[in-house]
Amino acid sequence: MTTRTTTRTIRVGTRASLLAQTQTQLVIDAFTGVNPGVPVETVLVSTAGDRSPAPLAQIGGTGVFVSALRDALLAGTIDVAVHSFKDLPTTAMPGIALAAVPRREDPRDALCARDGRTLLELPRGAKVGTGSPRRTAQLRALDLGLDIVAIRGNVDTRLARLDKDLDAVVLAVAGLQRLRRAHVVTELLDPIQVLPAAAQGALAIECRESDEDARSLLAPLDDHSTRAAVAAERSLLAALEAGCTAPVGALAEVTEGDDGLLEIFLRGSVTAIDGSDAVRLSASGPLNTAEEIGRRLAAELIDLGANTMMGSS
Repeated sequence: MTTRTTTRTIRVGTRASLLAQTQTQLVIDAFTGVNPGVPVETVLVSTAGDRSPAPLAQIGGTGVFVSALRDALLAGTIDVAVHSFKDLPTTAMPGIALAAVPRREDPRDALCARDGRTLLELPRGAKVGTGSPRRTAQLRALDLGLDIVAIRGNVDTRLARLDKDLDAVVLAVAGLQRLRRAHVVTELLDPIQVLPAAAQGALAIECRESDEDARSLLAPLDDHSTRAAVAAERSLLAALEAGCTAPVGALAEVTEGDDGLLEIFLRGSVTAIDGSDAVRLSASGPLNTAEEIGRRLAAELIDLGANTMMGSS
């Protein structure tokens, strides 16, 4: 356990949403557990994604929830930023370090439906809400006759629509678990049906690259297997030149190979927004080749027409 102490207060930046603050508090609790005596302060930061009710693709998609936090880091108004990893652009930002990637929560998507229904129990024409083009595309590809409705808002706002105009909503399991809302899940969606977004369920903890003190204090929070898995997924996303709003699914798992060494098994998919076509492949390799595995799988998906599907409407 780290016993390092400092008189400096570590200012942790977070978005103001309940989920963001809950995730940040989990990080702070873990941080103080390994750094007893180090003062911590939470700083709320407003982002473009929080201020605008427009669809993410209209307001910029990738980065709309993280740019303000990164600006605050570089300006020195906060020392640490906590993000949902799937919101981060795949390109690194000069001056900022990915200090830690804590152990990942369940990466799957969840169906929350009226009357406890599962996906196959929903009637044709049922209205299913989601703000994700990836989920929209994959649900349409299942050809269940569902009416996919675009929605925005926090978790509770989306769930409240079940009492109004929607039959079901699809949300990330991790967020529901962190908010203690797991009881509303009526079905955990198998990745064979709906492949999660790259880095879904994972958190990213950033600090200034030059802040050796913060980097040292945050290092114990890092989970090597989660970092490697997410690196493979995000490498695939980057190679496809796709942002967080693209209809791309990616899920990497760290497993033990036949030789007893750890390896990564990565699944990736690209689905046309209208659900008319999809490509899905997998690749595996040693743990220390995570990014290479992602790039290789992306190239194979492109060979099968992935780029055309990402541009479909």
